[in-house]
Parts: sequence; structure tokens; C-alpha cells
Amino acid sequence: MKKIGILFGRENTFPWAFIERVNQKEGKDIVAEPVSIEKVEQADPTEYAVIIDRISQDVPFYRAYLKNAALCGTAVINNPFWWSADEKFFNNCLALKVGVPVPNTVLLPSYERPDDTTEESFRNLKMMDWNYIFKYIGFPAYMKPHSGGGWKSVYKVESPDDLWVKHAETEQLVMMLQEEIVFDDYFRCYCIGQKYVHIMPYEPRNPHHLRYDSQLKATGPAAKKLLDTVHDYVMRLNLALGYDFNTVEFAVRDGVPIAIDFCNPAPDAELTSVGQANFDWVVEAAANMAIEKAKAHKAGQMNLTWGTFTQAGVTGDMSVMGGVAKAKKAKK
Repeated sequence: MKKIGILFGRENTFPWAFIERVNQKEGKDIVAEPVSIEKVEQADPTEYAVIIDRISQDVPFYRAYLKNAALCGTAVINNPFWWSADEKFFNNCLALKVGVPVPNTVLLPSYERPDDTTEESFRNLKMMDWNYIFKYIGFPAYMKPHSGGGWKSVYKVESPDDLWVKHAETEQLVMMLQEEIVFDDYFRCYCIGQKYVHIMPYEPRNPHHLRYDSQLKATGPAAKKLLDTVHDYVMRLNLALGYDFNTVEFAVRDGVPIAIDFCNPAPDAELTSVGQANFDWVVEAAANMAIEKAKAHKAGQMNLTWGTFTQAGVTGDMSVMGGVAKAKKAKK
């Protein structure tokens, strides 16, 4: 019998619904349960063929546990080695390399020097070319951590003077400055197993519990073309990044979907947030994906998912990243 574990924190609906659905679909040769940790010994395998990780971004102990589990053959979703290395500014760079539009974005040095550094630590850093940056980004703009999530430390800045004031509040965070996208439509898209895609109209300006209460504004052939493009971009990004459980957000300007946020490998899946229909979809897709991973699991082998970017790093063949656009659609 193979076990699927789910590692989670304060979530109250998705983990239990996921466990129930896996056990309804299998329940004999494959069973799902909450992960139970009593000890973590180096190079000691876990009892799980698959672990769905929903919390290690907030608990470093769990992240170390998952890396050990992955090294010993557990298929950890998402890959804890890649997730530890990933961040939003790099993702923007990668998006452009695979042909997905993103907002104009620049990286800013931290306002305060990191601990244990001096002026000499920054002898390679010149004065930033602020005139170029302001022309390239424009105002208003958004300033956000280059690595982070949950809308923490995100600022809207209206002018250079406003930027100086707000940047001073960020202390040692490395920030990125990004142009504002005034959008006509907005989408949040689940991507599960790098093949199941669910596109949800979304309104980020609404209160949290009403953000999924939105309608697609495009109609007719334009709507179909738009949704097909969104689907294609979701696949490009997740195949390049190697995530098996992620959400991608797009702001649509003049008919062009622009990727805003696509580093969400523990995305919100709570019933009270996403609504019943979206909740049912993500539970079913996640259960199917986990069962597929468990059936494909091979003891004594590495069972992690790696994206085309890391494959290109091994082979030196960057063309593998460009091929993701031809990925076959999975049935919804």
C-alpha cells in the first residue's frame, strides 16, 4: 500500500477534502492522510510515496524535513529544492524568456545594508540610474519584495518622492519596482500536475471574500482567443518552473494577458475564499494528480518534478524552454 500525505497548517477545508477524495477514489492500494512527524533522521526515508506541501514556506523545520524526504524518494509537491531557490524577480526574467508578457520591472537594492556589511561590501554598486528607471516604469507603480508573497510589504507609489518615503520603510528587503497595469479583465488560474488548468475570473480590488465574484468582460471570438492565450501562458510558465501545484494571475490590457503573479506554490484553496465550484475543481484535480504521482512512484529513485529551466541548466540546451508553448492541453 502506498501513502499520500498532506502537510498543512491553519487550512480547514482543502486538506480534509483532499484526503477524503483520494480515499474515495482509491482507499485500498493508495491512501491519503495528514503527514505525521515524530523524528527526522538524516537520510531516513518517510512512509509516504507522495507529500503535498501546504505550509513549509512558513516553517523552516518542515522545509528541511521535505528535502530529506525528497532525497530519499518521496515525490514532494512542490519540489522543495526549487521552491527554496525561486523568487519573483527571477520568475519575471524567465517569463520573458519563454514568451510570456510581464510588467516592466526593475530590481532595487535594499534601503538598509544587510547585517555584517559595510560600504565596501557595495563597491560594485553605482548610483542607480533613476531617470531611466522612472521613464521605464512610470507612475503610479507598485513596489514589492523580489521574493515573498501574501501581499506583504506591497506599496503603491505615486511619484519619486513617494518612492523615497516608502522605500525607507522596507529596511533590508530587496524590492522590485513594477509598472501599473490598468486592466480590463483579470484571471487567477490553477495549474495542477502541469496539465490541469482552471481559469477563474478574479477581481483583486474587491474584498478578499468577493474576489472570485467576477465575470469575464470579453465576449465572442475575442473571449475564446483570450482564454486560449491564458491557457497557453499558464502552461509555459508552469512547465518552465516545474511546479505541480501553482496559481498564475493575469491582468489583461488591450486584449493582452500580462502575468502579474505566478510564484504561488501553496496557493489559496480554502472553500470560503474560492467558492464551491472552484473548490470542487481543485480538490478533484489535486487528488487525481497525487494518485498519478503515487502510482508512478518508484522506490529508490528521485521522484521530484523539475522544470525545463533546470533541464536546460543540466544539458546546456536553452531551446528546451522555448518548446513549452507546444505543450498539449489536458482535458478540463
